[in-house]
Amino acid sequence: MVQADQPPGPSFGSAAVVDGRGTNAALAFRDVTCVRGGRVLFERLSFAVPPGGAALVTGPNGIGKSSLIRVAAGLLRPANGEIAGAATRTLMAEAAALDAARPLRDALGFWAALDADPDDPYGRVAHALHAVGLSHIADVPVRLLSTGQRRRAALARVVASGAMVWLLDEPANGLDVASVTVLEHLIAAHRGRGGAVLVATHLPIALPDAQTISLL
Repeated sequence: MVQADQPPGPSFGSAAVVDGRGTNAALAFRDVTCVRGGRVLFERLSFAVPPGGAALVTGPNGIGKSSLIRVAAGLLRPANGEIAGAATRTLMAEAAALDAARPLRDALGFWAALDADPDDPYGRVAHALHAVGLSHIADVPVRLLSTGQRRRAALARVVASGAMVWLLDEPANGLDVASVTVLEHLIAAHRGRGGAVLVATHLPIALPDAQTISLL
């Protein structure tokens, strides 16, 4: 059964994300341009997500929503501009990059041990698995998980990371209604601790007071 209760997590002080220009933002884009395959996806894009804030990236398929998330994650280099803010960011994308041969707990634990927070990686994984309702399959190899379970495992990876900024690319894909509710609760709890989220989605997700970044 999917869980709705929240795992404990770090609290993020706003002072930790004041950058060299004095900007109090967990994540900030300044005049960022992204070009892929010779095509300009977005140009001179600027926005800031404060601690506790959320931003929702909207636009038609192929417009560059996923590319924006990847630029924020540092996986794509912008053609121009600057990305600033918190040093700790975590990404939920279509591919969870979990070792298919390992039990789910160990596959998540491998990444948790590499996170910026070195304390008790398997404890963080256990709390995250409970939060997304996967504790009962912690010992099951990743290759045997269903599509929905793999998506919830990817969400558990984000929760266990301890990162201040969550970068979520189509996080509701493959989730049933109950799991989307859990996703919304986890995002709300993260924001309540001072964390920030940047979400690209074509499915409805409750993000109260989120700013909208429209790519046209």
